[in-house]
Amino acid sequence: MPSEAENMKAATVYDIKEGLNSLPPAQVTEICLRLVKFKKENKELVSYLLFEANQLQSYLAEIKSEMETEFAGINTSQVYFAKKSLRRILRNCNKQARYIGDKAAEVELLLNYCSLLKASGLASKKAPIIEKIYQGQLSKIRKLIIALHEDLQYDYARILRKLDEQGI
Repeated sequence: MPSEAENMKAATVYDIKEGLNSLPPAQVTEICLRLVKFKKENKELVSYLLFEANQLQSYLAEIKSEMETEFAGINTSQVYFAKKSLRRILRNCNKQARYIGDKAAEVELLLNYCSLLKASGLASKKAPIIEKIYQGQLSKIRKLIIALHEDLQYDYARILRKLDEQGI
């Protein structure tokens, strides 16, 4: 016997779009407000779209500043605590990149993360797990750069080369 969860399948994005287009604006607003109240990430995304999307550079600067503050507060007494903090910062970075929805902005945020990680001295040969996080992000950046416009590819590849050349 199927459970209720199996019976209730979510509609496709296309179906939801069609349904929203058929509703009056006031009802769409009501639905959006209910969605915002439902989950913190929804509220953050809608806040970004309404208030920050038009000022991408200042928003990126704000995120980078927040990352610097978080890096300054990392507990370096044990690798375990440092790793947990780095993962939390990276999760937030990736979440912000998803909100922005722009590959160039994602590359910029990840390059900043790697630069801060390198500057912190945590990604050393003494802590292979943190070095693995660092190398994983460099690999992700390389893949993202390929999808960008030629001019941006050149600029970001140059920054990435500098990070690679300096070593850990």
